[in-house]
Amino acid sequence: MNKNFLLWLKFEARYYHKDFIQGVKNLCKWFPIIWKDRDWDDHFIWQILSFKIQNQAKYIGGRDSHTRAKRDAEIMMTCVRLIEKIKSEEYGMEYMDYCEDDFKFVDSDKIGYFELQINPISENFDEYFSKRKTAYRHVMRNGGVFGNDTKTHIAMNMGRFQHAKAKRILFSLLENNIECWWD
Repeated sequence: MNKNFLLWLKFEARYYHKDFIQGVKNLCKWFPIIWKDRDWDDHFIWQILSFKIQNQAKYIGGRDSHTRAKRDAEIMMTCVRLIEKIKSEEYGMEYMDYCEDDFKFVDSDKIGYFELQINPISENFDEYFSKRKTAYRHVMRNGGVFGNDTKTHIAMNMGRFQHAKAKRILFSLLENNIECWWD
């Protein structure tokens, strides 16, 4: 007999049934995520990454088999929360909570096209600016205002800044911690 085959029988074959059972459990657990997966949008990448990190946080945090297990699980869940905020574009859209606009589509000069017309009704951007002071200072100091310097454009750019900051924090957490997340 082949020596490699005998070694496989001795050390790995006896666990094969457990590996098979775990594989079936994984298929059942991942099936809804993979079923809904599509290749056209970053939303699906975020969904898969979030699901994986969340499962690993539950496993490592629940077993508590090393000194940093609970802390690792907390960091993982922070990553999951950041992924959800990035995926839903929470920071990029937050400024809209501080204004009320009337939207309507009007015919464009181009045949078959419509233009979005936005008519402001009311705004309370000063409250938003005071809530997100760091973002406001960054946008105003670094000339990060795209468009004109209206309060709406400043608020929109603050949202872009916050969104980019959330991504930087997420990937920094992953870069600094992911290789330690094992049991």
